[in-house]
Amino acid sequence: MTRPTLQDHLSRWSQADDVRRDVASTVLALAGAGIKISELLAAGPLAGALAEVRGHHADGDSQKELDVIADDLVREALTAAPVALLGSEEADEPVALDPAGTLAVAVDPLDGSSNIDSNMTVGTIFSILPFVGAEALLQPGSAQLAAGFLIYGPQLALVLTVGAGTQIFILDRASGDFLLAEERALVAPETAEYAVNGSNLRHWDTAIRCYVEDCQAGADGPRGKDFNTRWVASMVADVFRILVRGGVYLYPGDARRGYTQGRLRLVYEANPVAFLMEQAQGAATDGQRPILELRPAHLHQRVPLVFGSRGEVERIARYHIDATAMPERSPLFGRRGLLRA
Repeated sequence: MTRPTLQDHLSRWSQADDVRRDVASTVLALAGAGIKISELLAAGPLAGALAEVRGHHADGDSQKELDVIADDLVREALTAAPVALLGSEEADEPVALDPAGTLAVAVDPLDGSSNIDSNMTVGTIFSILPFVGAEALLQPGSAQLAAGFLIYGPQLALVLTVGAGTQIFILDRASGDFLLAEERALVAPETAEYAVNGSNLRHWDTAIRCYVEDCQAGADGPRGKDFNTRWVASMVADVFRILVRGGVYLYPGDARRGYTQGRLRLVYEANPVAFLMEQAQGAATDGQRPILELRPAHLHQRVPLVFGSRGEVERIARYHIDATAMPERSPLFGRRGLLRA
């Protein structure tokens, strides 16, 4: 079986459309940067102290050595693409690139970098928008022309949408080409898996806590079926798993200082993931509102994020909007039951 390459796929999609060809060349540039990042990750400590903390962002998050290197590689790759403006998690302000560029790119160069030294999956997330001036990166997610992520695991995979479904490409190391592995990834509408950091339960609002407790109650609880929990602490890994076999991911805001508005960034994490999910017939919200409808106030704005199987995402929204939508629960799992003071 001959599989189309990423370049073949993008060439057929773009044809004679100038904007699409610009998007295609930008995706290919990001894919090239991803190959270089994957080679560093594969070498691990042989490539140096990649997990060493280099500094901290203004919000206190640490910046690792490989965060900086990945950011440099992405920026270098995009200097050869028609990109006018680049916004990165690793830079406080957007960076101007090609004055004649037609696109703006937002990127998290290394999602999950806390996992670098533990040999776990990490990735690069990107969002491509039309360049409409200095505020181009503050357009709502619905304006995205393309989005995706590279995931550095046992395979180097590129998950991509250009608004025509969600595709999965795998790097063929022998040829150096990304080959199409899944022409139309679809998220199962229902699921029995959820991903959440359960250690934060005591900080969640009532809706999130009740949703998780209903899942934990299993076949004997109000959901009437057993659920499994999956949590990698690297969002790209959870996104990929959900694209392959369904599931729902929750990173809600909570009562901790600095977490009220969530921790994931709207522009270069939530928006591209939401675009991929919607194109795969899944859904993504901030718990209530569709992510793609939100207009960012600044580049590094944080947002709660729920995405995955549409039925579960919609259920969580109902729990937030209308308390009567929550099913009755046994005293064991009630707010003031045996597990509550």
